[in-house]
Formats: sequence, structure tokens, C-alpha cells
Amino acid sequence: MTEHLQYTPGPAYGAQAKKDGPDRNKWTLILVRELRHSPEKVWRALTDPAQLREWAPFVVDGDLSTVGATVNLTWVGNPMPIATRVTRADAPTVLEYGDIRWELQASGSGTRLTLWHNIDRRFISWGAAGWHIAFDVLDRLLSGTPIRRIVGGDVMKFEGWQRLQAEYAKQFGAETPGWSPSAKA
Repeated sequence: MTEHLQYTPGPAYGAQAKKDGPDRNKWTLILVRELRHSPEKVWRALTDPAQLREWAPFVVDGDLSTVGATVNLTWVGNPMPIATRVTRADAPTVLEYGDIRWELQASGSGTRLTLWHNIDRRFISWGAAGWHIAFDVLDRLLSGTPIRRIVGGDVMKFEGWQRLQAEYAKQFGAETPGWSPSAKA
């Protein structure tokens, strides 16, 4: 496995923040990526706990591919698991659970992957930067050239994340919290 020191993310792209939801404190991050892998392969990476552990910013204690399944979802850096119910699982096209919705659409020889994630508006650019990097790690995992996942406190210290966060904040016209993640003890 390649270390993340050899990885540099590209510029901020393929994201928007929908600001007109029912909860004014949450915005919906919409992030789109073209992946070079089949929808079936991407679906497995979105639903299999072992694969999620390699790239996603959370871990789950069960498979996410069955409607009605309830799993404990634990965000990296937050020790409190959240009981999360899968509300939609139409393999390999749509997956919904908690505040997250995934759509997979065949595109050429790959997949157009779209994420909708409801995030506290103060942290929307942080979420966009984190998911951007997670998607890059996912793509490398599926290509057979994995790099260590970069999530939680590690991602916030990563120079590429800091640049992306600033780019997404500017793109969304979003203010960010008045404290730096690196200042946290």
C-alpha cells in the first residue's frame, strides 16, 4: 500500500452546496466523480464494511446493501456510533442511509458517482474537501493501487485538504469556523 505522502489532490471540482433545504443550519453537499470502474464494483465499495474501512471517513459494523438493515456507523474521530438504517438500496444504482444518498450511473466503461450529504453549513467546505480526498482514495483502491485512507484529524492536517477546503469555501461562498482544525488539542 502506498503512503499518502506520494498523493496530492487535484483542484476543487464537481461540487455544489444546495442551501435551500428545510433545516437552515444544514446544507446539502452534492459531489460528483467519474470513476473508471463498473457500477457493480463501486457499489461493493459503498456497501461492504471491509472496503469502506479502506477509504471512507466512517466505519460500519454491517453491510449496507439491504433495505431495512440497521448498522452502527462511526465517523472517524467521533467515538459515538450512530444507529443508521438503510432506507434505500437499489443495487447498483441508489443507496441511502442517514444523511447520505449515493447515485451510481453507468458512464462509458465506468461510473458517474454522485453523493448527497447533509452537513452543518459551517462545515460544508470541510466536508467537500474530505469527501474529495476520500473519493481519490476510493478510486486508487478500486484501481488496485491503494493508498492509506486519509480521514478525521489526519485529513485536516494534510496540506492538500487545507487547500481544497479553502477552494470549496470560495466556490460555495461559505464562511468557515473561526478556528483551525490544527489548533485542536
